[in-house]
Amino acid sequence: MAQSLNDLLLSTVSTDFAVRIANLRKEWSFAEFLKSHGHIADTVRAIVADVASRGDDAVVEYTNKFDNVDFTAKDFLVPQSQLKDAFVNLDASLLTSLRKSIENVQLYQSEICIASKPTYSGIKYNPVKRAGICVPGASAPLPSTAIMTIVPAVVAGVKEIVVVSPPRHHHTINPVILGLCYELGIEEVYRVSGAQAVAALAWGTETIKKVDIIVGPGNNYVQMAKKEVFGLVKIDSFAGPSDVIIIANDQAKPSWVAADMLSQAEHAPGAALLLTDSAKIAEAVIAELEIQLKKLSRADETRKCLFAHSAVIITKDLDESIAFANDFAAEHLEIQCGHDSDDVEKKIINAGAIFVGPYSPVAVGDYIAGPSHTLPTRCTSKFFSALTCNDFLKSSSLIRYSKDDLHKDADDIVRIANTEGLTAHAESINKRL
Repeated sequence: MAQSLNDLLLSTVSTDFAVRIANLRKEWSFAEFLKSHGHIADTVRAIVADVASRGDDAVVEYTNKFDNVDFTAKDFLVPQSQLKDAFVNLDASLLTSLRKSIENVQLYQSEICIASKPTYSGIKYNPVKRAGICVPGASAPLPSTAIMTIVPAVVAGVKEIVVVSPPRHHHTINPVILGLCYELGIEEVYRVSGAQAVAALAWGTETIKKVDIIVGPGNNYVQMAKKEVFGLVKIDSFAGPSDVIIIANDQAKPSWVAADMLSQAEHAPGAALLLTDSAKIAEAVIAELEIQLKKLSRADETRKCLFAHSAVIITKDLDESIAFANDFAAEHLEIQCGHDSDDVEKKIINAGAIFVGPYSPVAVGDYIAGPSHTLPTRCTSKFFSALTCNDFLKSSSLIRYSKDDLHKDADDIVRIANTEGLTAHAESINKRL
């Protein structure tokens, strides 16, 4: 007998709530993922070590194996002529939309860039020299991800930006991605992906030069590889798979809430959680999910994803909904509470991106609003943040002491140094007195 979507309904006062919410948290949590997926970590660790040892040969082997191609290292780099051809053949209306997205992201990133703001004289900011961008892609292109990861690096002033993406569109990268890279002035685009691409960017190979930071979303293998190479390079966060929490009260439109839940679940994997203090809204959303599912091209996969990773939870009040939202620390958090939405937003402390009001669905942030849609997932927004231009910057402290400054602080410096037994430190001060 097929499962009913009514099984997604869960109340905080039900007898089995504690067990079901614990299981749901395991599905969402990166910490729990690490505990239960040691085999992925072992596989990724072996790939990263192999690429470190054998360079291009290892990348060729894994690329041919996982992407079902017959490449040599000479096939990795996409020629500029192909990038230009892809750009020339971009649909004109699509290019207009992409340029609008680029413009909005540039404006937003420029406004928040700390390197462009007046700062205390004791610190300076410089961009990393070389950044690696992971752009997922299979049969369908993801130009939005390219925009949301490349443009922040451009705004930060990164001189060398490297894009890696899978060769799964007729044994190359989807032409929309290639054309967009040309539009953004990217000269290094490699037809490699997965853990082997992350390892190549981190270690460097004969063909792919080492980078300083690796950013971008991807599957479990990509994210685990980023974790494995952290320290060789900087990373942004664990970005994938996608999730959303929606806080809604009786002012929300059930059809809109259901549509937004499905927009994440259709990622398959993707997760969606509705938190509401209204049983009426909860039941109406379940009914809408059933209606709208039937119209989706990926209905079966989306339905399975709902049962595996999603729920509709009835809380006793909005404060309880907010507490659960802060605990789950979602990638995307929508607030559909009518005139109460702003008050709810003030109480949210954990979320990658917050979408306030009924006309701010996740899709707005995915494509056009300006903030990057590369966000921390699996409950990691408690300590990771959305990707911004500032991730591509590094700071250096500036210390300038005059003769008078040194004389004023000398006794204190010498006293602390001698306490630590570091007499040479003390002498470096005494010599100047």
